[in-house]
Amino acid sequence: MTLPAQNLLAEEASPYLQQHSGNPVHWRAWSPASLEEARTLDRPILLSVGYAACHWCHVMAHESFENDGVAAVMNRLFVNIKVDREERPDIDQIYMAALSSMGEQGGWPLTMFLTPDGKPFWGGTYFPREARYGRPGFIQVMEAVDKAWREKRDSLHQSADGLTSHVEARLSGTHARQSLDRGTLTDLAGRIDGMIDRDLGGLRGAPKFPNAPFMLTLWLSWLRDGNAAHRDDVLVSLERMLGGGIYDHIGGGLSRYSTDAEWLVPHFEKMLYDNAELIRFCNWAFSASGNHLFRIRIEETVDWLLREMRVTGGAFAASLDADSEGEEGLFYTWNRQEIEAVLGSDSALFFKYFTLSAPHGWEGKPVVHQTRGQQAQSVADREKLMPLKARLLAVREERVRPGLDAKTLTDWNGLMIAALAEAGRSLGRPDCIEAAAKAFAHISGASRDGRLPHSMLGARKLFPALSSDYAAMANAAISLFEASGDWSYIDQAKQFIEQLDHWHTDAAGTGYYLTASDSTDVPIRIRGDVDEAISSATSQIIAALVRLASVTGDLDLGEKAWKIAEHAAGRAAHQAYGQAGIVNACALAIEPLKLVIVDSLEDPKLVPVANRCPDPRRVDIIAAIGSETNRPLLPGGILPPADKAGAWLCTGQVCLPVVTDAGELERLLRR
Repeated sequence: MTLPAQNLLAEEASPYLQQHSGNPVHWRAWSPASLEEARTLDRPILLSVGYAACHWCHVMAHESFENDGVAAVMNRLFVNIKVDREERPDIDQIYMAALSSMGEQGGWPLTMFLTPDGKPFWGGTYFPREARYGRPGFIQVMEAVDKAWREKRDSLHQSADGLTSHVEARLSGTHARQSLDRGTLTDLAGRIDGMIDRDLGGLRGAPKFPNAPFMLTLWLSWLRDGNAAHRDDVLVSLERMLGGGIYDHIGGGLSRYSTDAEWLVPHFEKMLYDNAELIRFCNWAFSASGNHLFRIRIEETVDWLLREMRVTGGAFAASLDADSEGEEGLFYTWNRQEIEAVLGSDSALFFKYFTLSAPHGWEGKPVVHQTRGQQAQSVADREKLMPLKARLLAVREERVRPGLDAKTLTDWNGLMIAALAEAGRSLGRPDCIEAAAKAFAHISGASRDGRLPHSMLGARKLFPALSSDYAAMANAAISLFEASGDWSYIDQAKQFIEQLDHWHTDAAGTGYYLTASDSTDVPIRIRGDVDEAISSATSQIIAALVRLASVTGDLDLGEKAWKIAEHAAGRAAHQAYGQAGIVNACALAIEPLKLVIVDSLEDPKLVPVANRCPDPRRVDIIAAIGSETNRPLLPGGILPPADKAGAWLCTGQVCLPVVTDAGELERLLRR
């Protein structure tokens, strides 16, 4: 089988693939047909993996993929396959692991050379068209690979077989289960503690990423073991992050990472998942500290989300690009003269609360950020600042906007739905809960034969879903249940777990694969154990199983969650990195918390206490006084009396005595 000698990306659903549909490169999407073409022609595959908001992906595209001379070499020597890593994280993770196994630093664009049957034998990330930055030129690289393919093919095949076996053992392997141990979380938190930047927050050095899995480890360490230093590590990290240029002080929302150690100059792309995690952590931080900075940043980020990221149907887009008009950060940055032109005599007030900085090596306009003093003062004087920021935002909206990757990713939306539902409860924002419910309805309504899509863009849907999609949506359903009391969300969570069991479970019932059993185009079926910017698929599955078992009181489901967690812990023990998500999820399995509240729904006394004391370990179940149906079971199959207000806090199969006083409940939940 030979596909047409032309670029075939125009009909793809991914905006990233469509961005490359005008390249002179004969691009194919990843598919059985593309792999078959490579086998028919007996040519190696040049695989390029990126995503729409990726700055260096754009650079390599402009330098090489849009160049006729480079494209001619690519078309002559290779079958060229382009992958959107957000559409196909399973493909991305396989070849990123291969690159890592070669001792190379990972990142995007990912450039890999594969045998015709998809086995990797060499690769890298960004290659300039001409040799520079200490990197060989791209044509030079391709010609060297072609020469090796022609002259040392047996050696390359041997190398590819060995590398593939190594990746398969690492990402798909089976290890003996490991007993769940309280000390594992303590040990990991201690190791992370040694990496923390106590002055600037986050991990020491640059670049700086929010790193949600590590932050959660520290937060759980505080909640479980009372380690206040770990709580403060998270609070300081959030404060410094939210004062830096990585946070959009004019429009709200967080960029993916900062290029420096001070959180000052970001790569300006905004990802849905980072902002979901930001909302969750700020929600917990506000409850723990009472610092209104965190509440304000939630509200600003939600405003940005609903203004710029909502797509048709109410779900949320994947990302906003870093670049506009071919320049990184141009949409977001200001010089002093521009701000003075907008604000006039009010600009002095603006500069009382904000600083413009253009650090060494940054070629763009200055970046808006805050000193710690300015940050604290801006919280106190927020009402003065809001009109100034609104005027700047109105002018910014007239600029050429960065590209929106409008595809709806089910797993990322699940994370955001849960975050909105939780923040809506804590902050008394029913509009957040309504936005979460609308997004949830849109995605769950897109199912086909009961199966979720992984990605949607308009009428185009990419099936089948990944295990991360079912896990994230199950967790989202449980969070919406907590916020609404609507038991139909629990029914939907059960259906997502049923689909997960049917399509993703391994033969021994010890865990799940990322890809479905009927996915025919993956060279290796991987598990999804390793964290990336967000916690791994496996960790999200364990959390969903534990939480659903807590809500339903299903002891068999609880046993299953424990078994899955033990086997995941066994595999995580053999991972060099990226195991924090599994450790965190196992900590939830060891000590699942359930809070059952019977209260008046018209004039509640206990529910507001639970709402303002969020805890990632806890599931909250609320029943109305006098209700006879849908009363949640306490451990042992006991129905709580519904004739008066009361709250029962349970750990596993043990409950504390009923609490009827709001103050006492608050002391208990903050203990």
